[in-house]
Formats: sequence, C-alpha cells, structure tokens
Amino acid sequence: MLIAPYSGVRFFAQLRAVLPLAAYLIAFQLLILRQPLDAALTLSAGLFAVVFGLALFMEGLNVGLMPFGTLIGDRLPRRASMPVMLSIIAVLGVGVTFAEPAIGALQAFGVSVDVTRAPYLYELLNNWTLPLVLLVGLGVGLAAMLGTVRFVYGWSLKPVIFLTVLPTICVTLIVYANPDLRAIIGLAWDCGAVTTGPVTVPLVLSIGIGIANSAGKPGSSLSGFGVVTLASLLPILAVLGLALFVAEIRSPDEIIAAAKAMPAASTAAQARGFWSTSPVQEVVLGVRAILPLVVFLLFVLFVLLRDRLANRVFTTYGLVLAVIGMCIFNIGLTFGLGAIGGQTGAALPAAFMQIDTNAASPLYDMRLGLVLVISFAWVLGLGATLAEPALNALGLTVQNLTNGAFRKSMLMYSVALGVASGIALGIAKILFGLNLIYLLVPLYTLALVLTFFSTEEFVCVAWDSAGVTTGPVTVPLVLAMGLGLGKAVSAVEGFGILSMASIGPIIAVLGMGLFFRFRQGSDSEAEVEASLEGAH
Repeated sequence: MLIAPYSGVRFFAQLRAVLPLAAYLIAFQLLILRQPLDAALTLSAGLFAVVFGLALFMEGLNVGLMPFGTLIGDRLPRRASMPVMLSIIAVLGVGVTFAEPAIGALQAFGVSVDVTRAPYLYELLNNWTLPLVLLVGLGVGLAAMLGTVRFVYGWSLKPVIFLTVLPTICVTLIVYANPDLRAIIGLAWDCGAVTTGPVTVPLVLSIGIGIANSAGKPGSSLSGFGVVTLASLLPILAVLGLALFVAEIRSPDEIIAAAKAMPAASTAAQARGFWSTSPVQEVVLGVRAILPLVVFLLFVLFVLLRDRLANRVFTTYGLVLAVIGMCIFNIGLTFGLGAIGGQTGAALPAAFMQIDTNAASPLYDMRLGLVLVISFAWVLGLGATLAEPALNALGLTVQNLTNGAFRKSMLMYSVALGVASGIALGIAKILFGLNLIYLLVPLYTLALVLTFFSTEEFVCVAWDSAGVTTGPVTVPLVLAMGLGLGKAVSAVEGFGILSMASIGPIIAVLGMGLFFRFRQGSDSEAEVEASLEGAH
C-alpha cells in the first residue's frame, strides 16, 4: 500500500524533467523540421528506461550512497590523519567520476569523430578513453581535496577561483597554439560540465562537510559552495594536459594510419554511431561504473576505519537500487536520450541547407532557418534548466542567505537565461565554425572581472550555479544534439556547447548580484536623502 505512492512520487519527479524536453524535441522535429522519427517505439522505450532508471538511481543515491558518504566523512577525522583523509578523497574522486551517468555518454561519442580532421580528438576518445576518464576523475579528486581543506580552514573562494581559472586559460591558449590540438579544447571544457552531476556533487559534499564538522568547523550556509566550481575546472586542466602528452608521443600521421588500418568489422561498428551497443553491454557498463565505487566505500569503512553500518539492510537496499538504476539508465541513455538528441541534431540543418535525409530541404530561407535553429536551442536550454531539481534547491538556499531579498525565482530565471544563451551560443559556434577559444577567453575574463567586484556570497552561488544546470538529462541530450548537428554540417567536432552552458549562468548570476547590490545601495542613499530633507 505504501510502496506505490512512495515510488510514484520519485518516478513522476523524473518524468516531469524528461517528458517536456522529449516532447519539445519530437514536436520540433515533426512540425518545424518535417522529419519523421526513426524507431519511434525504441525511442519511447528508451525514454521510459531513462525515467525509471534515474528514479531508481536517485533513490539509491539518497538512501544508500549519501548516508554512506556522511558516515565516512564523520568518522575519517577521528580515525585517520589529514594525508590519509585527503588520499581517500582523491581516490573517491576517480570513483564518482566513473559512476556519473553522463560520463558514459562522453565516452560513446568517440565513434563520430573524423580522424583525418581531428586526429588527437579521435585518439583520446577511442584509444585513450580509460586514461581520459581517470585523469578527469583525478581532477575531481583534487577538487574534493582542495574543497575539504577549504571547509576546514574557512578559505575564501575568490582567490581559489583566480588561481584555478587563470592557469586553465593559459594552458588552453598553449593547446590552441598547436593547430592539430585545437579540436581538443571543446572536449576538455565540456568535461568540466560532465563531472558535476548527481553522484559527484552530493557524495563529495557530504564527505567534505562531515570532515569539516568533525574538525570543529561546523558548516555555515555557504559550507557546500566551492567544490562544484573546482570539480568543473580541474578536470579541464587534466584533459588539456593529457592532450599535450599524447601530442608528444604520437604524430597525427601515425594516428590516421592506425585508424585506417582498423579491421572492417570495427569500422562498421563505428559507422552505426552512438546508439550501436546492445542492452547487455549497457548493463555491464552500468555495473562497472557504480560497483567499484561501492566496493571502495565498503573498504574504507570496514578495513581502514574498522567501523560498521548503522542500518545495514537499508543501506544495502539503497546500494542495490543505485546499481540497478544505473544499468537501466544506461540503456535508456543509449536508446532514448542519445538517439533522440542525435536525430534532432542531424535534422536541424534541414531548416537552412540541403541534407540527404530530407528531400524537401532547405525548408526555409537561410536567415530564417538559422534563426529557427538557434532559437530552438535557446528554448531547449531554458526548459531543461528550469526542469533541474537541483536549481530549485539552490534558489531556496540563496533566498535564505539574503533573507528573502534575492528571491528564488530571480536566481532560477537568471541561471536559466544564462544557460539558454550559452547553449544558443554553442550551437552558433558549430553552425558558423567559430573557434571556441574566441568565446571562452572573453567570457571567462568578463566572469573574473565580475567576480572581483562581487561579494563572497554571490561569487559562491554564481560559480556553483553552472554545476547544477548540467544534470544527467541535460548533458547527454545536449552532447548528442551538438555532435549530431556538427556531423550534419561537417564541423570538425560538436563539442563546446556544455562549456558555453556553464559560463552563461556564472555571468548572469554575478551580473544579477551586482545589479541587486547597486539597487540596494541606491535605495539606501534615497532613504538617507529623504530623512535629511525631512529634518530640514
């Protein structure tokens, strides 16, 4: 009797996030692009698997993994030295990265890269996949370590941002100086968005705050901010560093020759694209993603800390749900979200240019078609962001921080508008063949200037707001759409949209915060002047 409503609430919460986006994509493809859906039944089953798997996974996360993390965070300072604690957190960073639902989507897109146009991008996504994910995980682990130290010592986030962003931009410029490596930049900056998902953020935060509380530094309302920012930026540096290393040991000609020498069967498998794997393979990937993380947490608790679970049955139930949910979600990601995103992305160019799959293309005048495509991306970004449950929670936090002066709705719409504008800008980057560096450097420079003039509270909220917008539904959908569009318009690569979706809300929230502060200052000055006039 109780299980049905309990499960139904969680299922419908995920359904509300997925269904409107899927309906919007399908309606746009059918009505505006006049392109029929391929394998509609499979798509429907895949979308249902996304909703059902994500509901199970999030429930398992809340019931099993999160309490596990809090328990370990509470016990670690009492039974381990600071170096041991930080080492455990670093290893945990790798584990949570593998467990992120969106990381599997990133790995799967290697098959769509043209090796002759982007040899190093092809090499990283096809032959260096494991080192790539490991280094991204190490970036997350280092971020968790720095975040924990920051919790314990109460460091300000502002200098940490400057000390992280400036080197990241410098290394990006070094990579850009090598024409063969330029295609890596979009992948690297998109990796920052992929890592701040529903596993990494809550689990790392629960351990970090637990350590801070045990160390006698009880968390304030800002305790949780900062880790998400670092977990977005440090993986970017890791991927760029890997690209520079690969460029030292392999030439583009060697990569292209090796790719052309691949067996015909392997080449045929690549040609089938993103959704070419079988459900059994996706189940194996799901187990491989979440199980090592669970085993590591059990090892830390039972062996290193010599402790036990307070409620073994309930925690086991949560962990089993997380594994099953991840497996089902992976199947839905491949056959549902990835497929529909790829279809829509491939069909978008029909609005303004001739494509083989649509005999009636181009459907509209060039200018009108481009406006329609960019507007479509803007609305998609707005709707996807407002559907993210984490944004609601962030809005409530900010409303409480400002005693209701900065309302939840103000934050939600400023973040959503920032993401929408960023995604539209990312789509424009692919359509017009813009170099991502020309967008990243000015926008991050603007963000740093706004950071300098902003208060600590708004800096914390703004830089972490980018992480809450890149959820397990938005990331695979936007990645698939961007790469499908990139392939259709013969772009070198379709990465970079997520990086634009991350910087957009940072600028929007910082700008809103400065406006809010300026307005408060003007109101105060007006009150002082009015009181002086009254005295006269």
